[in-house]
Amino acid sequence: MHSTRLAVAVLFTLLGCRAQTGESPLLRQVQAIELPGVSGRIDHMAVDVAGKRLFVAALGNGTVEVIDVAAGKAAKRIGGLKEPQGVLFLPGANRVVVSNGGGASALIYDGTSLQLVARVELKDDPDNIRYDAAARRVYIGCGGGNDAALAVIDAEKAVKVAEIKLDGHPEAFTLETKGPRIFVNVPTARHVAVVDREKGAVVATWPLTEARSNFPMALDEAGHRLFVGCRHPARLLVLDTETGKTVASLPAAGDADDVFLDRARRRIYVSGGSGSISVFEQTDAGHYTSLGSVSTAAGARTAIFVPDTGTLYLAVPRSLTRRAEILAFEAEPPRP
Repeated sequence: MHSTRLAVAVLFTLLGCRAQTGESPLLRQVQAIELPGVSGRIDHMAVDVAGKRLFVAALGNGTVEVIDVAAGKAAKRIGGLKEPQGVLFLPGANRVVVSNGGGASALIYDGTSLQLVARVELKDDPDNIRYDAAARRVYIGCGGGNDAALAVIDAEKAVKVAEIKLDGHPEAFTLETKGPRIFVNVPTARHVAVVDREKGAVVATWPLTEARSNFPMALDEAGHRLFVGCRHPARLLVLDTETGKTVASLPAAGDADDVFLDRARRRIYVSGGSGSISVFEQTDAGHYTSLGSVSTAAGARTAIFVPDTGTLYLAVPRSLTRRAEILAFEAEPPRP
């Protein structure tokens, strides 16, 4: 009996250690969806929650893959693209917007038929896309060097109405919903640019001194915190959006390309091409704890988190030993 009790005690001790080191199911894989005929780099994704569809910018394949997540399979494809990088679904208008990176344009498709309805010419290398639902404007990062900007598109008229000049090619950016600011990662300038979208100009820059190659970001608007993923070294920086100062810096997944805030669980996810997703807990606005990481696959760095379902979708590119696929992870239920 003594040995049995000892074995049980050891088991529970090990389980406790697993939870602390992140080997517990912080994110539990629930689905693997093959992307037939897809090769090369996979970039950003968008979700149609009501239609249960996922749009995947398969950059190296020159396509946008449309996934039926309920059926767990690829359903349709938008082809003939040149390095699609960003994709956005507008549920009210039922439109899909694709930044055609190699074609210096934004392509707008009907959300049902997937037929092209408009083309908007942009600067070179259009990339990340964000939407201001209140103003019905689409923002796309494009250009480089002295030509870098955020392009502003009227979503209803499908025309470019403005450009906001930046100091380098913009990577991830995020918009306030209760204020006019846009926070923009500009890795070549090693700063976060703060744009006033009412003024159409940069009003501040926040230098990053602890790490560089700041690509992904996420915003906790209510908590006045900005989460910035850096690659050199691999860190998650937490910035105060009132001052621009760094309030926390934590080791994170390497080659990070996406960061998400899970408000319901007070967690932050960082997906990295080094083959893992880092998971952090937000104790309060000033304190963050690493809960560990979830192993994925080399090169799997782009993802999207869907708060409505608590699901994180991760894109895995094709390799010599693995097919191209989308992995779906389910987050733990929120704490009471």
